[in-house]
Amino acid sequence: MRFLLLSILFLLLKADDSFITKYEYAKMLYKNPRGIGCYKCHGKYGEGKIIAKYKEKNKIKYIKAPDIRNISFKKFYKKLNSQKIKTVMPSYFLTRDEIEALYYYLKKVNKK
Repeated sequence: MRFLLLSILFLLLKADDSFITKYEYAKMLYKNPRGIGCYKCHGKYGEGKIIAKYKEKNKIKYIKAPDIRNISFKKFYKKLNSQKIKTVMPSYFLTRDEIEALYYYLKKVNKK
């Protein structure tokens, strides 16, 4: 019985447990990592877009999310992990694997 349980455990750990592809997982994260999707501010492909428009001293001003398609992984990772920097972007508390998946998605979706 013990051998059977260990064998099943081994098979479960060794089996390809992903029922979605890396791309599908990354796309899902981009659409909704922790409540609000990256695309809401950064656009469908990471191209950036205007989040809000307001008037200050009779001038129209914008809050715009940046284009994130062509930044380095190092910068991408740093921005997603910097809770000390005061920005409009929320803190998502993503794991390194999730950040890598998001970066992978942006690179893949922009090659199409």
